[in-house]
Amino acid sequence: MERAQEITGVGGIYAVLVEVSNRPRYAFLVLQLVAEIADGRGQAGPFVEQGGLPMLLREWLCSQLLPMSEQPARRAALRARVAAALKDERTGDAMRDAARIEAAVEEQVQAVGRANVSRAISDLVRAGLMTRHYAGYATNHKNRGGGRHAVYVVKPGVLALLRKPAPLRRHDPGAANPQGELFAA
Repeated sequence: MERAQEITGVGGIYAVLVEVSNRPRYAFLVLQLVAEIADGRGQAGPFVEQGGLPMLLREWLCSQLLPMSEQPARRAALRARVAAALKDERTGDAMRDAARIEAAVEEQVQAVGRANVSRAISDLVRAGLMTRHYAGYATNHKNRGGGRHAVYVVKPGVLALLRKPAPLRRHDPGAANPQGELFAA
């Protein structure tokens, strides 16, 4: 589905995603985040620097999108399920058990987040808005994850639309300044 040439604005990007994705808003947000960190050629990954440390691109996307999915009731239900599953492995030390449960909850949340990001990237590739390839030491490995990490490339036309600067608004010098005399030019 190569419709990226027809797209003339951000609304067009979203319209293409509505046709292809079950979660077009999420996919659009992933696209925007990838475009934000992509280089001039539209390529992002396999690593992103966060706080001076390298982080895998998919992990970074997951961490950026995590606040969007924070729902206390769902997190509490997940914590209860994990606590029940780890019931036989408890040590009796409340602090250590609570830390283990919290770590297991975080691990599940991250796994779901990575799967959601991968699904959104697949939708974006299917829509023709980006491509993906893998980089790493075992690029021809039979196991798709064999030491390789995803690199996402936003198509040039889409990248230009997402990075298009807002038009400069020039105000008429004869018009009244809505902010008052304090901020007059």
